[in-house]
Amino acid sequence: MIDPTQLRNLSPARKADLIYAQARAEVTSKLWQMALGDADGDSPRDANMPLAQGGGTYSLSALLSLMADPSVASSDQFDGKGAVGTVPFAALPTQPLGKPEIDTVSGGTTALGANSKYQPIVENAAQRVGLPSSALAAIVDAEAGKRSGGEWNPWSRNPRSSAAGLGQFLSGTWISEAERAGTWLNNLSRRQGWLDGNGRVQPGARHQLLSQRYDPQSSIEATADYARHNVEKLKRSGVSIGGSTNAISRVAYLAHHLGRGDAERFLGQGIPEGRARELLAAQIGADRAGDRINRAGSATVAHREWLNGYVARQIRPQRFEQNG
Repeated sequence: MIDPTQLRNLSPARKADLIYAQARAEVTSKLWQMALGDADGDSPRDANMPLAQGGGTYSLSALLSLMADPSVASSDQFDGKGAVGTVPFAALPTQPLGKPEIDTVSGGTTALGANSKYQPIVENAAQRVGLPSSALAAIVDAEAGKRSGGEWNPWSRNPRSSAAGLGQFLSGTWISEAERAGTWLNNLSRRQGWLDGNGRVQPGARHQLLSQRYDPQSSIEATADYARHNVEKLKRSGVSIGGSTNAISRVAYLAHHLGRGDAERFLGQGIPEGRARELLAAQIGADRAGDRINRAGSATVAHREWLNGYVARQIRPQRFEQNG
């Protein structure tokens, strides 16, 4: 696990990657705030819009200070209790969540290749929530930024939104998962004292909690909880999912990518024209989106075709099965 002290020991290449990503995110944030006004927090409506958020990560000045000297304190590094950074808790016991309502499907033993160091985390998280481990691996692989050779980059950050970490969680979604009773992140947050008596994130703990997205185990465990929760909710709403590993992983990814509301619409009657145009432009750019919409004759159809193609290419759990 990487904590503030270990930042100084990152390789020069990884330091450069991290500094560049944070600098780009801060500049983008300032530009969007100047153009559109200050937007604090992520609502489902804005989840895929390019509104940069501060996100509770280290500022560029804080990162530079920490890399030079981890003992240096700044206003966004410390909350009066200690350094704000990821919590090393690999040995932290997790609470069993009980029998999952989705069917438990064997997805084979995961084979993660360049990401083999994450294999125990992926397999344990998948077993805990009752998901195929290869399905969880496929979702993380589709979300995570990659280094050369295909290695997942825990420090990845989307400059057009607050999405960060291996699971690319938006700030608002991450906080919701920390506050949702029974999740692995909720268990951690309670142990760390980040929640108040009503189970809400304390204002002073927000930065610390959001920085935890850069911890690989936290991101993978939260992705597992979020996938299970979304699949259960979609089933209850009447969405026909199927029991195969492919079906579960693709539906779980759609909910992770779109948000459960848009995923339900996507799997049902379709996302409305205006929202579909907005989503497609956010993913591939306004010009390319316009071309696709003109060819398809409908933003709903164009977005569906693009996303179905993307999911078919990216969400292939069999790639992560030893017996695949």
